[in-house]
Amino acid sequence: MLISIDHGNKQIKTVNRTFTSAFTESDTRPPFGEDILEYKGKYYSLSGSRIPYMRNKVIDDRFFILTLFAIAYEIDAACAYDPDKIMDIQLAIGLPPAHFGLQAEQFEDYFKNRDVVGFIFRGKPYSIYVNEVLCFPQAYAASVPLFGRLKNVPKAVVVDIGGFTADYLLLRNGKGDLSACDSLENGVIVLYNHIQSKVNSDLDLLIEESDVDAILLETSHDFDDNIVGIVEEQAQKFISDLVGKLRERMIDLRSGKAVFVGGGSILLRRQIEACDKVGQALFVDEISANTKGYDLLYRASKVRR
Repeated sequence: MLISIDHGNKQIKTVNRTFTSAFTESDTRPPFGEDILEYKGKYYSLSGSRIPYMRNKVIDDRFFILTLFAIAYEIDAACAYDPDKIMDIQLAIGLPPAHFGLQAEQFEDYFKNRDVVGFIFRGKPYSIYVNEVLCFPQAYAASVPLFGRLKNVPKAVVVDIGGFTADYLLLRNGKGDLSACDSLENGVIVLYNHIQSKVNSDLDLLIEESDVDAILLETSHDFDDNIVGIVEEQAQKFISDLVGKLRERMIDLRSGKAVFVGGGSILLRRQIEACDKVGQALFVDEISANTKGYDLLYRASKVRR
C-alpha cells in the first residue's frame, strides 16, 4: 500500500488527514481518548502543542511515532485493515530543497531499516513492513499537481510556506527549473516566535500559536485590539521580509505568476494579497499539496522503471 506523508515541523499531512506534529507519551494507558497508539510498551496520544523544531528528523523516534499514526489513519481510510496480515507499506515522503541533498538518503533509511513493526491503534493490532521509501524535494513535489494549470504559463514561482522553511521553485511552462529551487528558514514557526516575543515584551502577555492562527484566519476569538494589531503587523512584516529575501535570490514575485501553497500560505493569504511586492498571486487552498505530489512522483518513478 502506497502512503504519502508530508512530515512538517508544524503538521503531519497525508492525503486524508492533517494533524499537529505533537504527541504525549506515558507508561500507562490514558484514561480517555480514542486515538491512542501503543508501541513498545508505551502509550501515545496526539496533542495540540507541537514538538520543538527539528532540522534533522531522524535523531530520535518522534517522527517515526507520528508516522505510525499517519499510516494507521491511511489504512483505516482505505478500509484496508486486516488483523491477520502483515501489510507491506511503500512510503513517499519529502524534505525541504535545502535539506534534501544531505538528508534524503538518511531520511529514507530511518523508515526502511526496522523489520516488521507491530503496534496497537484504537485497540486494534497492526503489523506493517515498510519495504520501500522514496524521498522527494518539497515545492517541486507541490508543483507536480499544478502542471496542467501552469503548462502554458511562461514563468511562475511556487512558494511553499511551511512550518520552519519557505521553499520556492521556478517553473517555466509548468516544468521545474531545479537551478532555482531552494529553502529559506522563513516558515510560520519563525513568525510565531516573533509575535509571541513582541506580545510578551509590549503587553506582558503570553499567547499560544493557536491564538495567532485564530487571529490570522479571522475565526472566533476574544483578543483585544492591541494583541490583534501586533499579530497583524508582524504577519505583514513577515511576508514583506520573505518576499524581499526571495528578491535577493533573483526571484521577483511581481513578474509572472506567484503560486502559493502550503499551510503557511493559507494562514497568511490576506497578508500576501496586501503585499505590493507580489504581482499575480494564485493560491492553492490544499494543505496536502506536497503529499499529492509525492504520490504522483512515486507512481511516475515506477512507470519509468
